[in-house]
Amino acid sequence: MLTDADKKALLAFARRTLEALLRGKAAPRLSARSPALAAPGGAFVTLKNQGRLRGCIGTFQSRKPLGETVQEMTAAATRDPRFLSNPVSAAELDEIAIEISVLSPLEKVSDPMKEIELGRHGICIEGPYGSGCFLPQVAAETDWSKEQFLSMCCSHKAGLAPDAWKQPNITVYRFEAEVFGEKDNT
Repeated sequence: MLTDADKKALLAFARRTLEALLRGKAAPRLSARSPALAAPGGAFVTLKNQGRLRGCIGTFQSRKPLGETVQEMTAAATRDPRFLSNPVSAAELDEIAIEISVLSPLEKVSDPMKEIELGRHGICIEGPYGSGCFLPQVAAETDWSKEQFLSMCCSHKAGLAPDAWKQPNITVYRFEAEVFGEKDNT
């Protein structure tokens, strides 16, 4: 569990990283000395411009300190493949809001309909030829049912048939996320 100070430090660090990257300057160093930020951890960084997604990249597992992971994911979010034809630019900096999701470890589930709680759990679905994930907040943002949540992850993220999550050769994981953003701290 991160403290409010940890969250503010990570958000400020992600903002400084984004600004430096888009202005062609050297990446900053994290000045906070919290044990939580020095411990290894997975995280996603989401960039939105006036509520519109501009990038979202993350990693579930990292051997690097959480602060370093957030910095790498901030940089990667500016190169999100979905936006390669219109990447995030320095002209957008004042409009970009940063959201960070610090992830719990993945837990394999045997019955997704019983073991996944919408709004609490994110999902990662792995098949023989692809994988995909949705953060916990996606369920709330889309108002999908649990079956839609699983099916959309299969078809839109993992490149699988919508009902692939029901198949025995497909692995479904759940995770939780501590989600916070700049809009939370204004």
